[in-house]
Amino acid sequence: MTANEDQEMELEALRSIYEGDDCFKELSPVSFQFRIGDLDDSKSFLLEVSWPESYPETAPHISLDAFFNNRISPETKQYILSKLSEQVEANLGTAMMYTLFEWAKENQETLMENYQPVTSAVTLISNSDVTNNSTSVSKKKEKKEQLTKAQKRKLIGRTDNKGELPRGWNWVDVIKHLSKTGGKDED
Repeated sequence: MTANEDQEMELEALRSIYEGDDCFKELSPVSFQFRIGDLDDSKSFLLEVSWPESYPETAPHISLDAFFNNRISPETKQYILSKLSEQVEANLGTAMMYTLFEWAKENQETLMENYQPVTSAVTLISNSDVTNNSTSVSKKKEKKEQLTKAQKRKLIGRTDNKGELPRGWNWVDVIKHLSKTGGKDED
């Protein structure tokens, strides 16, 4: 079999195995992403794998450069890549994507044991604070341009302590509506 035939067979196998699995994403016929761990798991990471022309006789390119992994330290990334490359060496010459992905899932705790999210977490919080402030400022500006003081007072009077309108504030008063539309039974 040629390298291309091996790749096509492995691609078909991956598609059938991971069909409907949101952890697996085919970027192209020779490039894939696989998330190890759940989205809400702080120790999850995203593997990006691409096949060179001569795969599986040569090792696939494995990367942790996805934005999803920006909270992982370079040391931890290097450790994960070194452990994965050991698995690649052991499986060279055979279809290894499934084996690699499953090995990474089984060894997630070991691979992420030195995980320290401290530095990135601080930047993420500050970024979200900046975003929230800018959106709330723009909303206030819009209201000032459109509402009079009397309209604002009415609006504030209708909201609860969380600033939300009470349930059903825009419902039509059924009795008034029926009295105006003549909702009586006609014999």
